Amino acid sequence: MPVPVHLAGRTVRLEPLAPHHTEALAVAGAEDRTTYAFTPVPHGVQASHEYIDRALADQAAGRSLPFAVVRATDGRVVGSTRFLELDYWQGPLVWPAVPGVPFGDPATAIPDAAEIGNTWLSPGAQGTGINTEAKLLMLRHAFETWGVRRISLRADARNGRSRAAMERLGFTCEGVRRAHSRGLDGAVRSTAFYSILDEEWPTVRSIIELRLSAGAQRKRRRKTLVPA
Repeated sequence: MPVPVHLAGRTVRLEPLAPHHTEALAVAGAEDRTTYAFTPVPHGVQASHEYIDRALADQAAGRSLPFAVVRATDGRVVGSTRFLELDYWQGPLVWPAVPGVPFGDPATAIPDAAEIGNTWLSPGAQGTGINTEAKLLMLRHAFETWGVRRISLRADARNGRSRAAMERLGFTCEGVRRAHSRGLDGAVRSTAFYSILDEEWPTVRSIIELRLSAGAQRKRRRKTLVPA
């Protein structure tokens, strides 16, 4: 399975999620819970402890690679994200296929496809470019270090904000699976699926880098307009 990694950018660091993030994660999750309509976010220290325990159990089983999202300017934990749905296509062809099981030594296996998900940010970090740069760091690691063939994302079909963000970054919508699962609010939800293929990655990378550059320029202009 993939080993935990640290990924660092200009505005954000992604650290392997660990028990020492518990209290900081609880603070981030408590900031304003009205923005968490579609994503499970731990509420309180005990819930954050259990959230991290479950994430690390999934990591130990080779099912995911979770991160704490850390704002670079002040070192504050502002959310979490992870790689999940890791899939491996190497080795002898067997049928029916057994998804998620690597060929050879699991400790050194590299996935051929993965999903980015379970992403949430505290309200103060939303709309600041942190999520965009975090996605860039994860996508760059997946395509340029692991060499994956595909990265996918999904969203509750009702979550127009997340879906619009994916489309702005160049993800391709593959369609909506109707009545797919139970939503966080208890209703039966439909799920929108998005993906990037390896041959599409250079174009998507350029789109994301241009958005980040434009955002940084806007911030610099605003600072110059503020009187000393």
